[in-house]
Amino acid sequence: MIRMSTKHEQILNYIESLPVGMKISVRAVAKELDVSEGTAYRAIKEAENIGYVSTIERVGTIRIEQKRKENIEKLTFAEVVNIIDGQVLGGRSGLHKTLNKFVIGAMKLEAMMKYTEKSSLLIVGNRVKAQEKALNAGAAILITGGFDTTDYVKGLADRYELPVISCSYDTFTVAAMINRAIYDQLIKKEIVIIDDIYTPIDETHVLYEDDLVSTWHALNDQTKHSRYPVVNKQNQVVGVVTSKDIINKRIDLKIEKVMTKKPIVTKVTTSLASAAHTMVWQGIEMMPVVDEGYTFQGVISRQDVIKGLQSSQRQPQIGETIDDLIHKQLYSHGDLNEFSTEITPQMTNQLGTLSYGVFASLVTEACNQTMKKEKTGDMVIENLSIFFMKPVQIGSQLSVLPEILEHGRKFAKIDVQVLSDNELVGKAMVMTQFINR
Repeated sequence: MIRMSTKHEQILNYIESLPVGMKISVRAVAKELDVSEGTAYRAIKEAENIGYVSTIERVGTIRIEQKRKENIEKLTFAEVVNIIDGQVLGGRSGLHKTLNKFVIGAMKLEAMMKYTEKSSLLIVGNRVKAQEKALNAGAAILITGGFDTTDYVKGLADRYELPVISCSYDTFTVAAMINRAIYDQLIKKEIVIIDDIYTPIDETHVLYEDDLVSTWHALNDQTKHSRYPVVNKQNQVVGVVTSKDIINKRIDLKIEKVMTKKPIVTKVTTSLASAAHTMVWQGIEMMPVVDEGYTFQGVISRQDVIKGLQSSQRQPQIGETIDDLIHKQLYSHGDLNEFSTEITPQMTNQLGTLSYGVFASLVTEACNQTMKKEKTGDMVIENLSIFFMKPVQIGSQLSVLPEILEHGRKFAKIDVQVLSDNELVGKAMVMTQFINR
């Protein structure tokens, strides 16, 4: 069946075909493809989410090279401009390029150039000679202190397509800001999303809304699967059909008459944790994966979710989140359902006492480890109620005591008490569900 692409998809394909580094605008795209500016704007926004383009303040929207997830710790010069709120003085056409390292120019010129190489970023003040040498060596320039540079340096930057960026911050602050951005992206790198685990369209089977029930039976005999997404002629998901829908139905009925309409779907950018919660909460075994235009991309099954969760739990964390910190610092006391930890500065709020969010994470982690001892499936929090919480200061020793009140095959209810110096400082009730194979 021939499928016509939508205007939205045509714009995305057009943007993807543009040369890396090219500047685009809503008006120009709308004029080129003869679409409304509203349609062009929505498509450009999705292109930004996908990673085809980057919008930079005072520069505009440029086509960038989409970064591979395993190299996410590398930043483009365009991203550096955003991070430091910088101004581009020259070499705009090179903003899409990726920097391999940054060099702080706080040494003599000869020593500085030993470390300055192609694709690096030299962070320096108003040292024009250093700027010229760095550009000739293939490095971009970040000028701190809000200084300008010479026309000659700007001309070199344009010729080599290497950005020269200026910002008002000092060198130490700029280096700290870039380091923080790289660290944040390393955390993002560890987050499993649907795009990492779903079964793509060319490996799945679908039914069309005007197919007959007999087609489901033929597909079932062929694949031994019982659940299929249903799409229309534009390849948009309009339903899901399972064996329950087919039972006792005439084989000459159209699929649209028996399918479940407006099914729950997910997108490739959705996190695995969110999809897992939806599947458990709604009690579904398979979800269609769609793009912004509801166009079918593939499917995700309960088995995919389980494998993804197990994989993410085994993966060593490079960028450490608060939850990772809690996981490392929450100590189990053997076979007892008792855990202990010490309140560190990262766990506190602006008043220097235990943060409400960290308290919830401590409770969740203690419940998770408790249920693992019971050899249950992967746990998903359904409800967490904190009844009360007293201020707990930095350096305090906490004991976390989960008690399983009810435990079924698919759910558990856990009462959690938190003590400091044998005094009750917090109490919570947790309802969980399990994802079982």
